[in-house]
Amino acid sequence: MRYLAILLLAPLLLILCWGYWAYPKSLPRTSGRRLFDVAALLLALITAVQCAMLGFDTVELPTIDGFGRASGAIWQQVLPALYGYGAFAAVIVLAMLLRHAWWGRRRRR
Repeated sequence: MRYLAILLLAPLLLILCWGYWAYPKSLPRTSGRRLFDVAALLLALITAVQCAMLGFDTVELPTIDGFGRASGAIWQQVLPALYGYGAFAAVIVLAMLLRHAWWGRRRRR
């Protein structure tokens, strides 16, 4: 159950990885940029997995009383997915800004 949130999040993360890799087409495709892109994607994926695990560990499950567990156990899977997606998006946005600052400036010269 610990990795269910990551498995549910994986298709979206793969689509976002493809989008980051493929666009924008106007920036030069040098080996340095591709190396930067691979490093950024690996960092984003590792950060997403680590934050999802952190979210799984920090969520508090409702107590079990005489009528069973109260609703709210779904947050054990929702919160890690939110943490993972947020961490992935933060790293990718920073990488996009850095990539545009470094390779976009060279293109204009």
